[in-house]
Amino acid sequence: MNRYELLNPVYTKKVKKVIKENYRVKTIEIDHYIDALPGQFLMVWVPGVGERPMSIGNSAPLTISVANVGKVSSKICGLKEGDDISYRGPFGKPFLLPKTVRKVLCVGGGYGVVPMYFLAKTAKENRIEAYAVVGAKTAKDIIWEKQLFMVCKEVFVTTDDGSRGKKGTVMAEAEELIGKMDYVCCCGPEKMMEAVAKLCREKKVPCLVSIERYMKCGVGICGSCDINGKLCCLDGPVFSGEDALSLSEFGKCSRDATGRKTR
Repeated sequence: MNRYELLNPVYTKKVKKVIKENYRVKTIEIDHYIDALPGQFLMVWVPGVGERPMSIGNSAPLTISVANVGKVSSKICGLKEGDDISYRGPFGKPFLLPKTVRKVLCVGGGYGVVPMYFLAKTAKENRIEAYAVVGAKTAKDIIWEKQLFMVCKEVFVTTDDGSRGKKGTVMAEAEELIGKMDYVCCCGPEKMMEAVAKLCREKKVPCLVSIERYMKCGVGICGSCDINGKLCCLDGPVFSGEDALSLSEFGKCSRDATGRKTR
């Protein structure tokens, strides 16, 4: 066993439970507990197919959610109770709240809702009031809403088409809430996070965002998750709103598997 394998062991555990969230997203509970913090991620491995980074939705039991959108995710979505699942981690910088925080707003767009649950749950355990805004394209795309209701003081829903909750982006609800909070944490599409971070700057409310980039290794070796010289797997994925806004690529472009910039 080499040094890399010692520092990044691959765990193979049993799938404890599979929950169908909607038409293409499944939540997988794993028979394992890991010492993880909200905002950190796993590199989930499918032998012969590849690895994919996935946000941690809970640490006890270890929980992830996956959308069936590619080869690796399709294989993971096909897992059943009792099947083996392999992964490395946890990796990355988490959402960390100062001890003075008493109210936190968790803003999740799309799949970004998953780590927001973990954060809200941890906040509640530390006697911090958590409020959540969940955004999605349509009602059928909303996930983890029921879980958030169990750990949050209030949960607000927005959909682009108005089929559930308030019509519009998360800003339709977040704009009124941000000024009432001690801290704001956000995960989802970058355009959405950029808007949240800018409003937090305007209202002088500290903000944290989770930036997603294409990842191959998860430990800072390959450099594929670069954003303006920062590596999302090591320097992030969680950045302060001010640091994120200082990156010229934030909210404007990302990189594909070849390293080319895309918009």
